[in-house]
Amino acid sequence: MIEDNIRILRQAARVSSNNGYRIEKDWCIIAGNVDLVDDMAYKAIASNHKVKILFREHVILNEGKIDKKFDFIMLHGNALVLNEFKNETKQRGGAYVQVSKGHLTKEPNLMVLVAPDDVIRNIVSIIEKSKIQCAILQESQTTGFIDIDLNNEVKLPNFIKSFLKPFYNANEVVLSTILISIDKESDVNKVQSIATSNRVFVIDFRDIVTED
Repeated sequence: MIEDNIRILRQAARVSSNNGYRIEKDWCIIAGNVDLVDDMAYKAIASNHKVKILFREHVILNEGKIDKKFDFIMLHGNALVLNEFKNETKQRGGAYVQVSKGHLTKEPNLMVLVAPDDVIRNIVSIIEKSKIQCAILQESQTTGFIDIDLNNEVKLPNFIKSFLKPFYNANEVVLSTILISIDKESDVNKVQSIATSNRVFVIDFRDIVTED
């Protein structure tokens, strides 16, 4: 984090000393519980157009009698400001990956995958066994709790469900967000199919329109 702050200060110094310096715009994906993502959305709206919300998802994964709930949001804007989002996200136990124009230029076929950590690891194993060449460029895991509830299939009074909820939430679910690069464009749709069939959320950067 100290290194991040030093880099931000150096970038800010270049901006102030050179009127011709161009502010870089990056993309980021933040994942975590609803409170964290609510606050990140508010922070983006309050940034005076420095950061824009591209989309937000509220996810409920049903696993037997349990619902696992989490949110993630994709932002685009001033790279210096996004570093502030990164620091706060990490401090509060969220997962964060950031993608620059340099990534889009240098790395082929970028995709971001978001899911519980055990699911992500299984997906990467399936991709490897399918002989698809790829690399994980960034990965980030949550350290805060993902909300867990008994779903409607459990026929108990709500007050009992509320009483039991802390016991389920004590078994923390780790959420992972990874940025991967697929060597061959012909394999991108295969990865997309593998991921979605296993309830992994995919962001395909081929669909991202860059801004000057």
